[in-house]
Amino acid sequence: MKYHDKKQIIRQTEDFIRARFTGDSSGHDWWHIHRVRNLALELAKRENADEFIVEMAALLHDLDDWKLNQTGNQVKKWLDTLLLSEDESFHILSITENVSYKGAGVPTPMSSIEGKVVQDADRLDAIGAIGIARTFAYGGSRDRLIYHPDTTPELHQSFDSYQQNQSHTINHFYEKLLLLKDRMQTKSGSEMAGHRHRVMENFLDEFFKEWDGIK
Repeated sequence: MKYHDKKQIIRQTEDFIRARFTGDSSGHDWWHIHRVRNLALELAKRENADEFIVEMAALLHDLDDWKLNQTGNQVKKWLDTLLLSEDESFHILSITENVSYKGAGVPTPMSSIEGKVVQDADRLDAIGAIGIARTFAYGGSRDRLIYHPDTTPELHQSFDSYQQNQSHTINHFYEKLLLLKDRMQTKSGSEMAGHRHRVMENFLDEFFKEWDGIK
């Protein structure tokens, strides 16, 4: 059965994604997607973006994420069950294919305001207090150390290098999270990112003082 009412399409997609991601313990669970959807809709209002495209792309943005799904092509398969225009399906798919961070030296620009909104929302959920919690959840799910002082961060210049990285979790702040504030693509996203960035800086300052026994 193909769905054609946009509200029904959103409901069906939400149910599909909720079932798929409930129980994930890597920081990419349903509630991450829920937060990204809400952030993206808020940014869409501020940036005058198409809210239907934004909401659909936000709901589907992790379905083909390389960290979670090695087979790919799941977004397209889902979109093919829906009665969307060719332009709508292509737009949503192009956002989900390009949303992910791929390394410090790898540009990941979005060509549409909807893509910029979804990418900013996803990156906002990767920083701040929530971002800190998600980072350690992901590191634990991949058996990574919290920190090792002899292993320094690497600013990856290729997606392949970034994919193969197995460094400890604290390095991830320097390899990705602290770089996101300056890679926001919307004015609204940049405004939100400033506070969350400072939360991470304060956390790292406290972490290293405690690590060194200063506090």
